Amino acid sequence: MHHKPIVTGKILKKYFDRNRENPTLSVSILPLVFLVVTLLGIIIFQGADHVSDYSPLILFSGGCLTLLLCLLTTRRKWRHLWIGLVKSSRQILPCVPILMCIGAVAATWMLGGVVPTMICYGLEFLQPGLFLMEACVICALVSVLSGSSWTTIATIGVALMGIGSVMGYGEGWVAGAIISGAYFGDKVSPLSDTTVLASSTCGVGLFSHIRNLTYTTVPAIGITLLAFTAVSLMHTPVAEAQEAAVVHALHRTFNITPWTLLIPLLTIVLLLCRLGTVLTLIVSALAGLAGVFILQPQLFATLGMDGAGWLHWLKVSFAMVFTGTDFTTGDDTLDALASTGGVVGMTETILLVLCGMFFGGMLLGSGIINTLTRSFQKRLSNRGEVVTATVSSGLLVNSCTADQFLSIIITGNLYKGVYRRAAIDPKVLSRSLEDGISVTSVLIPWNSCGVTQSTVLGVATLTYLPCCLFNILSPACSIGLAYLVLYRERRKQKSRITA
Repeated sequence: MHHKPIVTGKILKKYFDRNRENPTLSVSILPLVFLVVTLLGIIIFQGADHVSDYSPLILFSGGCLTLLLCLLTTRRKWRHLWIGLVKSSRQILPCVPILMCIGAVAATWMLGGVVPTMICYGLEFLQPGLFLMEACVICALVSVLSGSSWTTIATIGVALMGIGSVMGYGEGWVAGAIISGAYFGDKVSPLSDTTVLASSTCGVGLFSHIRNLTYTTVPAIGITLLAFTAVSLMHTPVAEAQEAAVVHALHRTFNITPWTLLIPLLTIVLLLCRLGTVLTLIVSALAGLAGVFILQPQLFATLGMDGAGWLHWLKVSFAMVFTGTDFTTGDDTLDALASTGGVVGMTETILLVLCGMFFGGMLLGSGIINTLTRSFQKRLSNRGEVVTATVSSGLLVNSCTADQFLSIIITGNLYKGVYRRAAIDPKVLSRSLEDGISVTSVLIPWNSCGVTQSTVLGVATLTYLPCCLFNILSPACSIGLAYLVLYRERRKQKSRITA
């Protein structure tokens, strides 16, 4: 009877000893357990489509729990938590203006006739029996040229989403093909910011890093294209009359003309000139708005622009960009495609990104990230285990910080010494960071990439996740290649011994 208080005291001292710099592993996993359990509860009782509705509250609650655990179980002060929040905000806050600009581009490109024109031409030239493969290749090419998966998905991807919807493809498959192609092109493009960041973090030359990436990205995209081709061939196309009805409604509502394609062409030129993502998107949105006035005068009455005076036009233009527009064309499919949310339509996404920033900042400032990643580094004895730990740690940090840039920096710096001690080329580390972090960020519902692409394409993250074949295969190829190289090295050593 007298031993119980002593035992309880030892347990409390073990977990609530405030002399520690970092929390214990048992304490560190509590915020992640809270996150996973609550998300699973929502999926089971509400459905996967409702995850985004509750995610901001879950992330904010997880951040508060992390803050409380830090103050109770470590000697860290508020200052440390503030430093972690600042680090997180420096990486995530720049996404906010990009998200606002994407909302503006989506609205003006739709009303300016860019997306409707792409849909009409796409339905004419793209083959329904090969559509998923074609969509993946188109997004890959645009992403290589632009160096930005976000811009590719927000522009060409939106049009392909409409084409796939008209052809009768499931939204998950279309989004998966778009994202797979866009992220492959992003990884092998020398203009990509994450590709440059991964190579510079590990001290590897940019083009050397890209060449080394092909060992995993090329097999992954090859398998992906074969799978998309097989799925496309098995697809039952919609009736020609139904497709023709949508095309007719588009022609009836918008002025379908090749001149609208000058706007996306301008965007690609600006990206190649490295003008900057935000400035490029602003110019693209303004070009789309100009397209409304110049190329779509028949929409003036629908948009309320038939009034006199430039002040009235300015007011309507402001409303068009910021609040979006609802369309009633008589065709349900077209109404869903043509209605836009504008900048205001991105507010829920921005709120989720900010809550993810708070959660990631608390995990950084509390030292939980250090505890979790160092637990992965223990007992690493060979190349296969080191690469597996890197990819797993990258995915974990990606989930915790909700930002791919921050995850690359943290994981890269944590594993530099491990690769040096194991005599593994730094190029393997930079490749593992890309395979485990850059391409998987879009698969995490609360990550800035997952939130953005889900909002832009109008498809829940968990809906498109199983269809993003390239993003799933890349980390698997990275781990598989590591064990294949390890097997060959052991075979060589064995042959030397027997010789």
